[in-house]
Amino acid sequence: MLRRLCYLWTASLLHITFSGQLHSELTGVLDDCFCDIESIDVFNNFKIYPRIQKLTERDYFRYYRVNLNRPCPFWADDSHCSIKDCQVEPCPESKIPVGIKSGNYNRYSQVANANTDIVDCEQAQDLGAINSTLSNYSKEAFEDWARHDDAQDHFCELDDETSPDADYVDLLLNPERYTGYKGPSAWRVWNSIYEENCFKPRSVYRPLNPLVPPRGGDDDGEGFYNWLEGLCLEKRVFYRLISGLHSSINIHLCAEYLLAEGWGKSLWGPNVQEFRQRFDPAETKGEGTRRLKNLYFLYLIELRALSKVAPYFDRAFVNLYTGDRQEDRATKELLLQFFNETKAFPMHFDEKSMFAGQKIEAKTLKEEFRLHFKNISRIMDCVGCSKCRLWGKLQTQGLGTALKILFSEKEIKNLPEHSPSKGFQLTRQEIVALLNGFGRLSTSIHQLHSFRALLKEKR
Repeated sequence: MLRRLCYLWTASLLHITFSGQLHSELTGVLDDCFCDIESIDVFNNFKIYPRIQKLTERDYFRYYRVNLNRPCPFWADDSHCSIKDCQVEPCPESKIPVGIKSGNYNRYSQVANANTDIVDCEQAQDLGAINSTLSNYSKEAFEDWARHDDAQDHFCELDDETSPDADYVDLLLNPERYTGYKGPSAWRVWNSIYEENCFKPRSVYRPLNPLVPPRGGDDDGEGFYNWLEGLCLEKRVFYRLISGLHSSINIHLCAEYLLAEGWGKSLWGPNVQEFRQRFDPAETKGEGTRRLKNLYFLYLIELRALSKVAPYFDRAFVNLYTGDRQEDRATKELLLQFFNETKAFPMHFDEKSMFAGQKIEAKTLKEEFRLHFKNISRIMDCVGCSKCRLWGKLQTQGLGTALKILFSEKEIKNLPEHSPSKGFQLTRQEIVALLNGFGRLSTSIHQLHSFRALLKEKR
């Protein structure tokens, strides 16, 4: 009994310490920015989060076309999930909206309306609704767009939307949450991302992967971060984007953790202990706070991209086509309102500070940056858990689309008002990934606020 009381007392002290450390350290101005964390919290939780939640529930944004059967291009993966919730749920009885499943690979409503192929939703073991038919007109149009897209600054390895292995998945029926996917397979994915794709010279022995303990055991990470700060802005940004994405995914898994599994319905909810293991400054040797700051940094990057791409959607002929005019009109109205909120944020990241050196060197660095990130998008096909792969591909593609937008300023400014542009285009797949990916970041910051409150309650 006495031992139990001592344990509870010690645990309560740890909660108090962590809550206090988190509150005191996760504050102030972010590195490489002119924005403070408190402003982002207020802006996101009161203005952005409610809007992005409503937006991603609309039919246009809830169905994501993805190929979950692409083989890993780097190694053979034979891992299996430890629980049934790893699998992507079969297609629901309700059908995919006509405008989406009728081969809407294009960007514009008038072409979508020209194609009326309708294929009923099929049941599959691991995947969502399938549409494997395309009219000849759609195939020709898609090939034409693809040729122009090849010249774009793609930061991701995009799935072939015409592939018979590409399927529609209802994101609302397949929420991102804990699946039990961990161990050597999951570690290999993140290790490859950090060790082989972040900009790291051989002289730096400390792993970039925050899940791997530093060599020697006594390194508090300050030497590593001193080195990181010595990099050029672009390479620092790259690491912070990857770290921020990793942190966001970890928060989702902690917030939607499998607390109990019975014969009836599984119980999902926040796991405070899991959150502490990943972000407690004491348990992570101070890195937990850095990881969370990188989440805020990533949020700013994608927020800036959304504010810059608004003119693309503001044109009258661009329609978020589902086949239901009332639904389409309401969705676009919500989207434009959302863009107005993003543009109103007063402390945006200044992307012009990147790749601003000598023209040839800047171009070379930008291409290196792009290829490193594109390689990370390919690594997502090595994730051994279907649901983890789904959300990993979506969030990586969302960030890749944001980067594409940030570095297409001239093309966006020169968009024709009343006709499609071959200089800058977005596929429906990119649009859905962009908004849902940012929705995940917004949710992470909102959930972080909830974890703070839970830790405070446990004092």
